[in-house]
Amino acid sequence: MRGCASQVWLVTEPQPDGTLAFRGDSDAHIVRGLIAILLRLFSGRAPGEILDFDTKAAFDALGLTGALSSQRSNGLASMVARIRRDAELAKAA
Repeated sequence: MRGCASQVWLVTEPQPDGTLAFRGDSDAHIVRGLIAILLRLFSGRAPGEILDFDTKAAFDALGLTGALSSQRSNGLASMVARIRRDAELAKAA
């Protein structure tokens, strides 16, 4: 995934009910934790819900905004952008 110093794998799986399920992994423990947060926030939602979701507010509420290095923040933003892109593609299909 571009923007991540660690290796990240993210898989999007469209579900029969129109929602999207996400799976992910990383070679870095902290990134695995960030992936787990993203999966909890986005997996099982419809594409429109994903696109309407206020990620910044969620990260602020979780205390992530000021807790991550700029490199980790960039990687997290890249993962969110990928999830949003996949939601846009699914919504257009």
